[in-house]
Amino acid sequence: MLRVGIAGLGFMGMIHYLSYQKVRGAKVAAICEQTRKRLSGDWRDIKGNFGPAGEQMDLSGIATYDDLDAMLENPEIDMVDITLPPALHADIACKALRKGKHVFCEKPMALKLSDCSRMIAAAQKAKRQLLVGHVLPLLPEYAWARKVIDDGRYGKLLGGSFRRVISDPAWLKHYWKAEVVGGPMLDLHIHDAHLIRLLFGMPIAVSTTGRSRGQLAEYWSTQFRFKKNLAVTATSGTIDQQGRPFDHGFEIHLEKATLLFQFAVIGDDGKYLCPPTLLDHRGKTKSAKMPAGDPMMNAFQAELKAVTESVRAGKKNPLLGGNLARDAIAICQAETKSLLQKKTIPIK
Repeated sequence: MLRVGIAGLGFMGMIHYLSYQKVRGAKVAAICEQTRKRLSGDWRDIKGNFGPAGEQMDLSGIATYDDLDAMLENPEIDMVDITLPPALHADIACKALRKGKHVFCEKPMALKLSDCSRMIAAAQKAKRQLLVGHVLPLLPEYAWARKVIDDGRYGKLLGGSFRRVISDPAWLKHYWKAEVVGGPMLDLHIHDAHLIRLLFGMPIAVSTTGRSRGQLAEYWSTQFRFKKNLAVTATSGTIDQQGRPFDHGFEIHLEKATLLFQFAVIGDDGKYLCPPTLLDHRGKTKSAKMPAGDPMMNAFQAELKAVTESVRAGKKNPLLGGNLARDAIAICQAETKSLLQKKTIPIK
């Protein structure tokens, strides 16, 4: 049994807690949180842009802490799950690794590449696993696309376009503080940067245009350049209007097929604008069957199942590794630089 200590009890901490309840082989053994109301089980003030609302929880049987160092001293904890603001990720991850704990850290991995490298080095030195919570490849629609690509029957990847746009998230504290969260580039677009790196490899340059809010990208489009002849673009960011809180999708091109998908929440109604669909080279259209249930909660359960299996088996997970997560940060930083400087930026 993998015994988990959750560090941070905001929206994502709650989602992780609920997801662990569905994962065999793992249990939440401890929670560290400085808000005493939440630590007592009153989560009614927790809210986000998907999943259930917070409610009164029974935390009996779970060790509770308001001091992280005290939780890290608990020998009954095998892994620390970090769901705190990104600015805190690196220091806490390194401290947990030095204490002999495995670490699962929510995305983005950190706000600086140097911190990402520090985390990777600490995991290697401690001989413990460092996994980063990039859930997007495990969402049912994206998992379907990866399966079609990996199957190989439709030929090689030629490129794709990716979209991720939200309303300004008033529910997320410090969203527009570069030194705490990192804005939409590192909180939102990091999902697609990671996926693009996963599917196509590391870009050699980016060209980004759009608008910014101070030194943070606000809404933009990026063209990615690769050593291979690939056509890859992405549009992401926030809009001020609150009538469409979430919109994401893709169009992925293979030699013998195109994969389409778009989902949006308009008002309070979440719906497919284009369900996952395959167009093949013979002109046939195939709709993909998605599993029942909430796709976001399904994805987080799949993610934590993968984390649990990885740690218990002592095998690294190719979707959740630190090096891949670090590359996603490098891509996002290059995109921001390109937007602000109004020029193509190489990625070394």
